[in-house]
Amino acid sequence: MNTIKLLLLTLVATLLAGGLTVTAQSLKKNQFNNPLALQRADPFVTRAPDGTYYFIATAPEYDRIEIRSSKTINGIKEAKPVVVWRKHAQGPMGNHIWAPELHRIEGKWYIYFAAGSAEDRWKIRMYALSNPSDDPTKGEWKEEGQIVSNRDDFALDATTFEHKGQRYHIWTDRASDTITNTGLYIAKMTSPTTLDKKQVVISQPTYDWEIQGHRVNEGPAVLIRNGKIFVSFSASATDANYCIGLLWAEEDADLLDPASWNKLPEPVFYTNEALKRYGPGHNSFTVAEDGKTDVMVYHARDYKEIKGEPLYDPNRHTRARVLRWTADGMPDFGQDLSDNEMAVKSTQKAKIK
Repeated sequence: MNTIKLLLLTLVATLLAGGLTVTAQSLKKNQFNNPLALQRADPFVTRAPDGTYYFIATAPEYDRIEIRSSKTINGIKEAKPVVVWRKHAQGPMGNHIWAPELHRIEGKWYIYFAAGSAEDRWKIRMYALSNPSDDPTKGEWKEEGQIVSNRDDFALDATTFEHKGQRYHIWTDRASDTITNTGLYIAKMTSPTTLDKKQVVISQPTYDWEIQGHRVNEGPAVLIRNGKIFVSFSASATDANYCIGLLWAEEDADLLDPASWNKLPEPVFYTNEALKRYGPGHNSFTVAEDGKTDVMVYHARDYKEIKGEPLYDPNRHTRARVLRWTADGMPDFGQDLSDNEMAVKSTQKAKIK
């Protein structure tokens, strides 16, 4: 009996001292040890062919780009950041280093990111780095310079995807000559760092939930499933009003025709005070270790009240959650569920076209 008592006391002490560790170890399949990364906004996770996950995001100092690698999504939490590039002391790429994304294209790694100039931090443009190394945390990163858009006004949040042998670029820029806003543009790419001349706006902020604090559509992320091209995007100011909306086009549609794109009239993921999830946004998509379960990686705060400009509040933390699908093939973001409840939610399988 004394031995049993001692074991129970040891167990209680272990739980009190290391409860978080026990909880992490007891996670069910496709549940995540959130937050995966403290003070990292605009997260992007890509899974390499060998199964390695690479994580890249905005650092709150807005001064560098770093990459973490892990064999699992939960392993990102303990992975050591490797700084691969730092801002310039003067001129372009000298300020506001934002929203890096990591893509493998034609045998090279590319990082697309936004940056202001050292002298004018709001002169935001798109830039690219490249690296031929198999492992993006190693090798030498080369500055490829600016990715120039026709508008060339306030260009940021670039993402890229390939569809039917053609590579496309979606990004954010001023989308109106009469209203100060940002909208989403799309163009074909003639190389990993150049855009075709035809560049069209596929979304501007018009709904009430898109214009809180600022008129914003930004942070596009692409997911091709069920015969459709889905583009999630973020809207409004970066406080508790920040939220995620959804566009989609049929896979056979002309993606450079704005009429091909549909937008849901309501946000799909937004503040949920009961879950202490404030201002979720700027997500990316990856797949779980099983190679088939879709996962959304995003940032959010765990409190609402912010002192000063929200952009300079550092506590946007990276989180992950399973993305489910409805019977008619639309993504189910699980607005009323916590991150780990999404992993065990029972939903109907999508009808694959």
